Amino acid sequence: MHLEYFNLIDRIVDLKSDERTITVEAQVPQENTIFEGHFPGYPLMPGVLLIESMAQTSGWLLIALMKFERMPFLAAVKEAKMRTFVTPGELLTVNASVVHEGSGFTITDAKVSVAGKLKCNATLTFRHVPFPNNDLRGHMEAMAKRIGFPQQVNAHG
Repeated sequence: MHLEYFNLIDRIVDLKSDERTITVEAQVPQENTIFEGHFPGYPLMPGVLLIESMAQTSGWLLIALMKFERMPFLAAVKEAKMRTFVTPGELLTVNASVVHEGSGFTITDAKVSVAGKLKCNATLTFRHVPFPNNDLRGHMEAMAKRIGFPQQVNAHG
């Protein structure tokens, strides 16, 4: 996890396009300036960043399903539940699956677990559009390589 760059996914562990599911891992840093204020003496991963990790996980699934032709953007968060705390140093397993597809949008269910114990979950809605420019596409393609995005899924890679 590179919190300072908002890169919350370290590696794709499993991606099944036919089942419309993905599993990723993300190592919460042991130390980061974000924990200095959240909370002094009792560092916790902010819930908004846990939601973002579920959104990024879902986003990679959608990019795979759309064969790197469209870029998903988070449009709505529903039923987000923070069930217990996530602390520095924990290894997160984030799962997402598609539950509904519409014209220009997709809904996913996502969850974050640590050592098999559910930490949080949410239903997320994404709007997806053609990549707005080559800079964003290039950035996403470079990120895809870094996190182990399956190259056979990437029609441009």
